[in-house]
Parts: sequence; structure tokens; C-alpha cells
Amino acid sequence: MACFSCPTRTVVVVLISLLFMISTSIDVSASNFYQDFDITWGNGRAKVLNNGELLNLSLDKASGSGFQSKNEYLFGKIDMQLRLVPGNSAGTVTAYYLSSQGDTHDEIDFEFLGNLSGDPYIVHTNVYTQGKGSREQQFYLWFDPTADFHTYSVLWNPQTITFYVDDAPIRVFKNLESQGVPYPKNQPMRVYASLWNADDWATRGGLVKTDWTKAPFTAAFRNFTATACVWSAGKSSCSSTNSNSTKNSWLSQELDLASQARLKWVQNNYMVYNYCTDTKRFPQGLPPECTLINS
Repeated sequence: MACFSCPTRTVVVVLISLLFMISTSIDVSASNFYQDFDITWGNGRAKVLNNGELLNLSLDKASGSGFQSKNEYLFGKIDMQLRLVPGNSAGTVTAYYLSSQGDTHDEIDFEFLGNLSGDPYIVHTNVYTQGKGSREQQFYLWFDPTADFHTYSVLWNPQTITFYVDDAPIRVFKNLESQGVPYPKNQPMRVYASLWNADDWATRGGLVKTDWTKAPFTAAFRNFTATACVWSAGKSSCSSTNSNSTKNSWLSQELDLASQARLKWVQNNYMVYNYCTDTKRFPQGLPPECTLINS
């Protein structure tokens, strides 16, 4: 558990945050929520604004809301900027994820667990393969995610899945199929987002309930980009002839030494929970990817 009052930690946080700001260079092209997404539920609680440049999800006691991408993707670098629910958001969950359909679906999750005012958000991540998840890792953030927009990204290629926050890697799930661990590679996924009530589990294991006097709760989304292989009519837009081009270098991208160092720093300082260390949860033994070399 992080120590947020330690003076030495404060200095380190400021320095590393500045380093991230200097080293982060995100090329975000114009996106349009009218063109790229469909609002799927919420009865008017999801609203597209600013001529398609912004999408707000809201939650009240009656319902939350959500949307999904028009396109399906089979591998990609997916970026979205989010500004999370401010104030007392305990009990709420803002979800942003990729998923296929069916009982044996694959899924790559960002879920942002709301908090009491002044407490840090928890970023909950998970990877499902063939319908099975239980691969949770959770993190605090080194900034206030409600004060401004920040970029949350998934790099999904045949070698690895990497979760990023403002271009800083926070988690890696490698392709270990050769060692018996299923990996998402055959099922195209859409991008989804939702804002919903989960006060039965989200905040301190469900101990803190949603304060509906603070409703409606609102999260904002903008600057979606997908450098990705679009799946349509059973075919991928990434052909074998262009998959090795510079434009598609993300298809073979893995962490360089500097990114590996940032990943280690985030995990050493901000990881709250790691399923790979939870021996009480897995009395029969940790999942195989937890003990394999380079997992």
C-alpha cells in the first residue's frame, strides 16, 4: 500500500511526473464519436457534444450509460482520453475496455474504481482469454484523474498486451501460448466504455456505498485513436504485405529499456494488488503465467 504522506515520496512523485510530461509525446488525430461509436444504453444519459469531439457518460440512481465502437479490431494500439468522475465517486465504476462476444470471449480491461473525496482512484486491470479472467492488477495514479484529461492506452499485438497511462506502461501480459497459457489472438474485439454503479464491490470491497445525493455522476471521453487492424467480413485490414511496414511497427512493438524501467517504477510504487502474489486466492497454485520466465 502506498504512503501518500511521505515527504521523500512527494519529491519523487513530482520528479517522475515531470519526466513523464517531458517524455510523453502523443500524436492524437481528430476523432468523431458520431462516426466511430454507437451509444448502446442509458436512455439519453450518454451525450455526444462539441460536434462529435466529446462524449459524456452519466450515472444516476436509475441507470448508467455506455457506448461501443462501430469497428471491430484484431490487434491494435487503442488510445482514449478520459476525465473521471470528480468528487465523491465512491461506488461508481468507469469502464474502458476491449472485448469480443460469447462465453469464450477475450477481453482487455481498464476499470476506474470511484473513491471518497480526497482518496486516490484505483485503476483495475484484467485480461480475459477464452472466457476466463481472474488476472487482476490494480494501481493508484500519480495525478488527479478528475482534474483533466489523461490518455489510457492498450497496445495489443501478437507478442504482448501492454497497458499505458499517459505513455507510461503499467502492465504487460505476454504471449506465452508456447508454454500453455491462452492468448487473445483469434477473436476481433470492439472498444467499449460504460459508467455504472458497483457499490457492492468497487470501493473498499463494497464497504462504501454510492451517495446518490451527488448524482448525476459524469465521466468524459475524447480523442479516440485506433492504429489498428480493422476486422470486417472475416478479413483483417492488415495484410501480410503491409504488416511489416513502418506504419505498422506497433505490430511487433515491445518495451525498450527505458519503458521497462518506467514499468518497474510504476509497479514498485503504485501497484495495489497483483493476482500473481495472492497465494490465498489460489491455494492450488498460482496461474501458470505468474511463475513462467519473463511472465
